[in-house]
Amino acid sequence: MRSAMLSVPVVGLAMGIQVACAQQEAVDRQIAEAVAALPAEMRGGAAVLGYRNGDRLVELRDGTNGMICLADRPGDEDFHVACYHESLEPFMARGRELRTEGKNQDEVRQVRGEEIEAGTLAMPDHPATLYSLTGGTLNPETGEVEGARGLYVVYVPYATEATLGIPTAPSRGRPWLMFPGTPWAHIMISR
Repeated sequence: MRSAMLSVPVVGLAMGIQVACAQQEAVDRQIAEAVAALPAEMRGGAAVLGYRNGDRLVELRDGTNGMICLADRPGDEDFHVACYHESLEPFMARGRELRTEGKNQDEVRQVRGEEIEAGTLAMPDHPATLYSLTGGTLNPETGEVEGARGLYVVYVPYATEATLGIPTAPSRGRPWLMFPGTPWAHIMISR
């Protein structure tokens, strides 16, 4: 009888350890996937925002190099991760908040534009970079996402074709300027 009473706590402890290990593996995978968007030499110092308990976005890892990586949202069909300079965080966080409220992309753009112009939403006054990967899957042995489409973005607030000498027409394989003249004007570079 006594050995049966001891086995219940031991089994409970073992199950708790298994759950904790599975949760840590999920966090480790989110971190590995998220930082894969960055050049290899920048991955170790990036902060990572990811998901715990469903859709709740939390900091999974603190950063030291000024880059913030966003893990793939669990449960959606398309794999997408992005990393951006910390100066873009207010802009990015506000976009996430507005989308959570149910706003579509045009509404998000309008609200953020109004808030930037009113001075209530910060936008960097210098170029700031974003890296993203869409599609593909993580190879755990190499740490690379295989089969993904990569995109580099350099935010250059209020830039125009005339101020940069970069065309505004989309083109694969060469840089082009998206949303010229806006606070979120950015150079797009597909890879």
